[in-house]
Amino acid sequence: MLTLYDYNYWANRHVLAAAGQVTTEQFEALAFTSHGSLKGTLAHILGTEIVWRLRCQEGTSPGAVPSADDFPSLEALVQKWGKEEKAMCTFLDSLGEKDLAGSVRYTNTKGVPFENTLWEILLHVVNHGSQFRAEAGVLLANYGHSPGDLDFIFYVRQMA
Repeated sequence: MLTLYDYNYWANRHVLAAAGQVTTEQFEALAFTSHGSLKGTLAHILGTEIVWRLRCQEGTSPGAVPSADDFPSLEALVQKWGKEEKAMCTFLDSLGEKDLAGSVRYTNTKGVPFENTLWEILLHVVNHGSQFRAEAGVLLANYGHSPGDLDFIFYVRQMA
């Protein structure tokens, strides 16, 4: 799990570095993606991770995922992401095998109750990030600033 999260943050850093190369207009421009813009897509990745960590670590279920409106600029988003990465890593470092097999009860943003094992949720967060980094990567490539190869195998090779 620690390796997957290290990969997740490695990939995020590549996308955020590429996002730093686009104009503010491109960052906020309407795009035909799930969350309407590069800014919206990146805010969704971060916001979702925050919500899941709070559910797993603190047992709270926020009623909404932070949105693009919660981040006035790329710099604000990057700053919050750095804090979230530290918080998630601290949480992950505190976990043992028994913790990962434990159940987490939560409600989604619509108030519907669910229960999953912690490892399933943590794996979901990384997979979710991959899905939306791919959307961000398409936008960035269209703007002439591809984040490069983000596949797990490229991370493994770079870390070797």
